[in-house]
Amino acid sequence: MLYLLISTLYPSKPKEVKAARLEFRSWIEDLKSKNKIVCFYPKMGRGSVVIFGVSSNDELHKLMTQWLNIVPVSFDIYNLVTPSKAEELLK
Repeated sequence: MLYLLISTLYPSKPKEVKAARLEFRSWIEDLKSKNKIVCFYPKMGRGSVVIFGVSSNDELHKLMTQWLNIVPVSFDIYNLVTPSKAEELLK
């Protein structure tokens, strides 16, 4: 299952969240190495855009909880399908 998550950090001074943001980047790199992340882009300023490739809603929930324990954010979440699946659904 593919999910697009767009995060927005809660307002704070950059120096107050620097350590957490570095921890978050390490966490992201670990998930990339485990093929749980299809792509990751930092947003200009603060926040991130991530496409997760996970097996279930429960797995996504677990990852979101881990994320929130590192950096407090709000999420916009979009369920995605692959282009081939979208084509299949059209037929």
